[in-house]
Amino acid sequence: MHAIQRMFQRRITYEDVHQVLDTGEVVEQYPNDIPYPRRLLLSWRGSRPLHVVVAEDNDAGTAIVVTVYEPDPSGWDSDFRRRVQ
Repeated sequence: MHAIQRMFQRRITYEDVHQVLDTGEVVEQYPNDIPYPRRLLLSWRGSRPLHVVVAEDNDAGTAIVVTVYEPDPSGWDSDFRRRVQ
């Protein structure tokens, strides 16, 4: 539900999310997250960068979209792959 609310607020479509899931690059991994390990994916929709956090339930073979957002340029390097310290 959280991801769907954020998508609506941020004007991100289901098609946008599917593209990130299909073609996105893993930019961060959180293997110790509970209850499932998570990954942060990056992909571009035109000139718009999008990040999707997805949890992987490997036992069930499913992915759960946790949240979706356009990264803030002040918090990321110019290619949105690394956080700025």
